[in-house]
Amino acid sequence: MPSSSPVTLHDLARTAGVSVMTVSRALRGEARVAAATRERILVLAKSMGYRPDPDLTRLMQRVRSRKTVKFRSVIAVIREWVPGDDLLSTSYQYVPLDPIRERARGHGYEVEEFWLGRDGLTPKKLGKVLHARGIEAVIVSPQSTRLLCAEVDYAPFAAVTFGYAMREPALHMCAGNMTLGIQTAAEELSALGYRRIGVAVTQWIVNRSQFGYSGGFFHFQQSLPAENRIPLLLLPHNRIERGFAAFSEWMKENRPDVLISFDTHVPEWLARLGLRVPEDIGFVVHDWTPSMTTYAGIYQRRDHLAAAAVDLIVTQLSQHERGVPTVARQIMIPPQWKLGPSVKS
Repeated sequence: MPSSSPVTLHDLARTAGVSVMTVSRALRGEARVAAATRERILVLAKSMGYRPDPDLTRLMQRVRSRKTVKFRSVIAVIREWVPGDDLLSTSYQYVPLDPIRERARGHGYEVEEFWLGRDGLTPKKLGKVLHARGIEAVIVSPQSTRLLCAEVDYAPFAAVTFGYAMREPALHMCAGNMTLGIQTAAEELSALGYRRIGVAVTQWIVNRSQFGYSGGFFHFQQSLPAENRIPLLLLPHNRIERGFAAFSEWMKENRPDVLISFDTHVPEWLARLGLRVPEDIGFVVHDWTPSMTTYAGIYQRRDHLAAAAVDLIVTQLSQHERGVPTVARQIMIPPQWKLGPSVKS
């Protein structure tokens, strides 16, 4: 009569002819276990009906967290270097490496950047490099309208992307909730007494937020009198400095009393138009960072985006998930309103 006792790691190790540690590492998806051995143990675990003990799993995670972590693998951060797209200037900000690395180290992983388009690194070459290095996890940071990152074969990898810029292939994704961000900013500005709120960004920003800026702004405007609804300005080029003529015409036609836009170029444009901040017009940075102490803004909290992306990677590795998912999970981080001296308080 078959035993009703649950199958243990020792049972799997004995049947597989390997150590308990090898079984444990294989079930966690660690790269140090040979692929053939790992696959054999996974098949055996399924056939024997092995189920992990959640209480024991949590206990072991706490034990490991108290030990000095040894790096067992590398997470690749894929970025793009296509200067012709004009998206590498300081006007556009991306999730920096440090918070990704900090979160990854907490899980026992190191992080390395790979730049598609730089030094002849093509998507195909990158795949070969990652395979040769034994790297099984990638975080994708689209930084080009060319979207070279969309040409990478993600079948061998646990993968996550930042933002909505790369729609195909549809990977698991972490992004700021810009619909909420722009609505919150508009509500806060209204509470400060501003009535004519203008937004001036580029098409890339709107696309990267999956129309979160435009959709959130349009929704907010439905509560306003028609005379206070200012049309969204899409600057005519991703290279923002080329947009002054369109910006100047839009400003003169619509006369907003507060503006949500880029921290680069736009403050200079306001000065060229003879407008003082905040005396004549309020100014809010659409993508605020803690270094921007002289501005109010919408804080994207990219440290939380970094943490969420790494956690998604680790979950995929622990569940032996690779490739483009059938249903992509999307984690939305709520932005935070930051009051600053560029608006009247």
